[in-house]
Amino acid sequence: MSAAPQSSTVGKELILDIKDLKVHFNIAAKSAWPWAKPSKLKAVDGVNVRLFEGETLGVVGESGCGKSTFARAIVGLVEATEGEVLWLGQDLTRMQAVQKREKRKEIQMIFQDPLASLNPRMSVGDIIAEPLVTFYPKLSKAEVKAKVKAMMDKVGLLPNVINRYPHEFSGGQCQRIGIARALILNPKMIICDEPVSALDVSIQAQVVNLLKELQNELGLSLVFIAHDLSVVKHISDRVLVMYLGNAVELGESDALFSNPKHPYTKALMSAVPIPDPRKERAKKIQMLEGDLPSPINPPSGCVFRTRCPIATAQCAEQKPQLKGSDVHSVSCLLVD
Repeated sequence: MSAAPQSSTVGKELILDIKDLKVHFNIAAKSAWPWAKPSKLKAVDGVNVRLFEGETLGVVGESGCGKSTFARAIVGLVEATEGEVLWLGQDLTRMQAVQKREKRKEIQMIFQDPLASLNPRMSVGDIIAEPLVTFYPKLSKAEVKAKVKAMMDKVGLLPNVINRYPHEFSGGQCQRIGIARALILNPKMIICDEPVSALDVSIQAQVVNLLKELQNELGLSLVFIAHDLSVVKHISDRVLVMYLGNAVELGESDALFSNPKHPYTKALMSAVPIPDPRKERAKKIQMLEGDLPSPINPPSGCVFRTRCPIATAQCAEQKPQLKGSDVHSVSCLLVD
């Protein structure tokens, strides 16, 4: 009997351990009666995942599947309803405000729209320096400026643009400014919330390669959220596939992309373009029927069953859980 495949995370330090994370929002009832009960929107509904030092976790899924809410719950921009977010063994969801503030030096975020995430009234130098001024107010102006220029050089920005404003830069340059701002505190982890989706393809490659270089140089751990599966495959060590707030598949990048198991993952993979024209014309795209259900009123049992080509009556009665190994696990009653 052959040995089970060994996870690439063996021997690495566990820095982030997310256990049964749920983020639910109360939506006011559309009723004239003041006593009408609000509806509950289940944006994230019980996700379990771990992140190790120097690792990149890719998070993929359709718009509305809960990726960004999941990311924001990790850093505390939205409050978790249930579950634990263990950062180096400490639960961020149960920390006091002062403790959370200190941990923010170790966890930073890069946002989707590079220009909208920058204050238009602040110069590039002030934007990058803002975290330093906030967390290290005793630093002199000369020390702050030296650190800012060094970081600008690291992300590929010329120091002579330090006094310019965001509107004077391209989208790719604005994202480099955002990366510099996130890195200036020397964090251990960066959450990238679709950082390349608003950029041209050639610029996307530059930003992704920059993130990989910085990760190797600084030993960063990344949570990388994206729609483009080819980008996720290129940068990720492991991939989490989400659907309607649930984790449907989780595995090491090579294992998941070479052998997707969940019907939803297979449909996503089939939509990825193949560079070879003949193979592209010959491949069969697995179209999903219907629209994404409302997270206010999700289907019973397996949330994917209303669009699943292999669903049975059992799928409506029982909610599946992730099963498998650290290398590859899937949440489906009909898949081993």
